[in-house]
Amino acid sequence: MAKSCQRKRRSVSLLWVLALAVGPLCFGAVAVAVPTEASPYHSLGIFARALAHIEMSYVEVSDSEALVYGAIRGMVETLDPHSTFMDPEEYRILSSDTEGRFGGVGIEINVRDGWLTVVSVFDSGPAARAGVRPGDRFLSIGDRSARDMRIDEAVRLMRGELGTTVMARLRREGQEQAIEVELTREVIAVRAVEARLIPDRIAYVRLRSFQETTTSELRAALDLCASEAAAGGGIVGVVLDLRQNPGGLLDEAVLVSDEFLSEGVIVSTRGRGDRLLEEARARSGGTRPDWPMVVVVDEFTASAAEIVAGALQDHHRAAIVGTRTFGKGSVQNIIELSDGSALKLTIARYYTPSGRSIQARGIDPDVVVEQLNFEGGDTGDSEAFREESLEGHLPGESPAPPGSTEGARGAVRTGPVRDGRPGEPFPDDYQAFMAVQTLRALIAARR
Repeated sequence: MAKSCQRKRRSVSLLWVLALAVGPLCFGAVAVAVPTEASPYHSLGIFARALAHIEMSYVEVSDSEALVYGAIRGMVETLDPHSTFMDPEEYRILSSDTEGRFGGVGIEINVRDGWLTVVSVFDSGPAARAGVRPGDRFLSIGDRSARDMRIDEAVRLMRGELGTTVMARLRREGQEQAIEVELTREVIAVRAVEARLIPDRIAYVRLRSFQETTTSELRAALDLCASEAAAGGGIVGVVLDLRQNPGGLLDEAVLVSDEFLSEGVIVSTRGRGDRLLEEARARSGGTRPDWPMVVVVDEFTASAAEIVAGALQDHHRAAIVGTRTFGKGSVQNIIELSDGSALKLTIARYYTPSGRSIQARGIDPDVVVEQLNFEGGDTGDSEAFREESLEGHLPGESPAPPGSTEGARGAVRTGPVRDGRPGEPFPDDYQAFMAVQTLRALIAARR
């Protein structure tokens, strides 16, 4: 009996010796790279052993690439909700998005209360033709339930070969029955800017996103409005509509702000330890005339769009009208990896010229206008889904430092008022209507 126990102990000891001997042979680079227990990489040994067990003992042959991608994705998901890992195909989709041209069904989506929700629908796209509306919630995409589905997974399911179709079931508020739609994938050319001249020589400009063409499209739109208004004396004011704008490229947000600012800080970014990483400033060349200006925002105005709103507000260049913005005040950097995959990593927070951090706080409008119908009913959402609703979001920071202008403005809340002028623009858009009224008041005050 004693010999049997001793033999077992020897067997166990031998197994440990073999394990320790094999470990350095298989994972020697890890052992050398982790000299002390205090190193943040000491847990790599655990990962390597787990991977080895799966590859050697799992009941089915495993895909090593899928295992590693899954491990990286899970690691990044422990960070904030805007840091993500993208495999080569997902990274290719992201790149095509920022270029403003991609294959898809023509919608922008976000997650609200665990459901994939339509934020906006591109005009004349497949979703628009199928009757999809902002606010619709996906119940399923193809044969997959959309409950708690990640946005990147939903994008993967809705993208595909041109001309192919994808079935979706939607829930629309006020309707008991689910809506089934068949969406045909096609190339979507996204127009970042829509503009027109409205009565009283006011330029109405809507920015849908900040992509590589946004600034050039904005300049062309303003030039066209100025040309159309020239016979009457030129543009007298600008309404810049940033509602439902999810953001995009930081550089484009800086250039858009620079169109209306001649000097001063536009945005600064600070990384770990509050270290200043970058500070973007306005240039005097090419600045547009000092037109009276109103910026319209809502709870879907996010990221780069909040940079523009915050910069124009802090420099007292524009009055902000609408509802508090989303509050995404973090900066992500794209790190390309050797196999074509990429890491989108949050590296900093951005700050408005007065030193405000927008993270989990948003931009408070100068004039609060909920989206109402003209019978006085509130169509807005006082408990709207914002950055602070996201699980694992970066915390907001303390109020702006001494010397900032935050809090110097008192927000004014408007009620449902309409003057009934004939030919009034935006008959079904109360926020835009009130933005025009606010701009008219600014124009009259300047005169």
